[in-house]
Amino acid sequence: MRAPRSLQARVGLSLGLLLVVLWIAVASVTLLMLRDEMDEVFDAALMETAQRILPVAVLDVVGREEAGVTQRLGAIREHEEYFTYIVRDEADRILLQSHRADSSVFPAYDGPGFQETATHRFYSDAALQGSIRITVAEPLSHRARVARELQWALGLPILVVVPIALIAVVFALRLSLAPLRRFRDALAARHGRDLSPVPLRELPSEIVPVAETVNALLSRLNAAFEAERSFAANAAHELRTPLAGAIAQLQRLRAETGDAAVLQRAGDIEATLKRLTRLSERLMQLARAEGGRLRMNHPSDLRPVARVMAEDIGRGAGAGRIALTLPARPVLSDLDPDAFGILCRNLIENALRHGAPEGRVEVTLTGTGRFSVANDGPVVPPEILARLTGRFERAGAIGDGSGLGLAIVQAIAERSGSRLTLHSPRIGQSAGFEAIVHLPVQGDD
Repeated sequence: MRAPRSLQARVGLSLGLLLVVLWIAVASVTLLMLRDEMDEVFDAALMETAQRILPVAVLDVVGREEAGVTQRLGAIREHEEYFTYIVRDEADRILLQSHRADSSVFPAYDGPGFQETATHRFYSDAALQGSIRITVAEPLSHRARVARELQWALGLPILVVVPIALIAVVFALRLSLAPLRRFRDALAARHGRDLSPVPLRELPSEIVPVAETVNALLSRLNAAFEAERSFAANAAHELRTPLAGAIAQLQRLRAETGDAAVLQRAGDIEATLKRLTRLSERLMQLARAEGGRLRMNHPSDLRPVARVMAEDIGRGAGAGRIALTLPARPVLSDLDPDAFGILCRNLIENALRHGAPEGRVEVTLTGTGRFSVANDGPVVPPEILARLTGRFERAGAIGDGSGLGLAIVQAIAERSGSRLTLHSPRIGQSAGFEAIVHLPVQGDD
C-alpha cells in the first residue's frame, strides 16, 4: 500500500492510526487493571460472605436436636443468587445449604482458602476447631459476564469518541494547513512571467524558509530576465543610430557613383542594413512585450489602433491588399494601445510577407475581442506550426523576416492574459494561414 502524497492525508492518517492504537492500548490496560481489581473485589465478597454466614450457621447447627441432618434454606423472595454455600461437618455431611446450592459442584473441603474449578470460584472456612465447615461458591460465568459488560462500557465510548476525534483531527489539520494551501494555490495560479515574491504572512515557521528560498530564486530569475531584456533593448536602441547613418552614407554613395558594380554592391549592403534595422526594431518590441506593463488602469477603444496600423501598412503594401473589418460599437479593453499596435503590426506584416503574392490579408476585430489576421498563403505543416511562436522561427526559407514576429505576439498575449491560436489551413478553408488572438475586453469575467 502506497503512502498518500498529500501532507494533510499523511499527517491525518498517522495521527488517526496513532490515536486508535493509543485508545485500544489504554482501554486494554484499563480492562486488565479492572479485571484484577474485580477479582479482588469478588474474592473479598466471597470471604466476607463466608465469615458472616459461618457464625449464624454454627448457632443453627449447635442448637439442633438431631445431628447430621441436611437443611436447605428457602428463599424469602425470588432473586438471582450469585453466591451459593453449603455447611458441612467433619464427615462431609451437608448440614445447611442455600436454596440454589448444587452440592455436586462443590469440591471436597481442603482447608480454609480459595479454590477454583473450571466453572466456579470457592472460598472455604471452618469453626469449632474445624468441625463445622462452610464453602461459598461463585460461578465464573458471573465474573465473565461482568468483564464483558466492562468491555462494552469501555468499547462503546471508543467507538463513538474515536470517529469524533478523527473528524476533529481532520478539521484541525485543514485549519492548520490552510496557509499552506493558500501558498500552493498562489504558486499554481501564477503564469510563467510572474516572478514577484511570494507573500510570507500566515505561513508556519517551518515553511517560511522554503518560501524565502523560492523568493530568492524568483528574484535571481527576475534579475536574469531583466538583464536579458535590458541588453536586447539597449543593443537594439544603440544600433539604430549607426545603422541609420550607414544607410544614409550608402544612399549618398549610390547617388554619387556611376559604377554599376558599386551600385549593385551598395544596394546589397543597404538591403542587409535595412534587415538589421528591422531586426533591432523587433528586438525592442520583444523587450517591450516581455518587460513592460501591458494592462492599463482604464479601458480604451481598440478600433482606432487597428485602423491606423492597417492604413499605415497598407500604404506600403499596395492598394486593396488589406481588408479591415471592425465592429460598429467600441471595443473597450485595458490592453495598452501601444502593445496592441505592436501586435497588429507584426501579425499583418507577417501575413503580407508569407502570404500569396498580391493576395489579400483579412484583418478582423469583433466586439468580443477576437482579433484575427488571415492570408491565402500555402499551408504550414503541423510540426512547423507548433513551433512558430518560438524566437527566430520561420515558416520555411522564404521571405526576409526576422523570425520574431509571432514570438512578440505570443509574449504580448501571455503578459496580457490573452490567448494566441494559429491555424493552417484557415478555419473553414483548404489553404492559407490564420492567427487569432482573444483580447481582454470590458465585460469579460
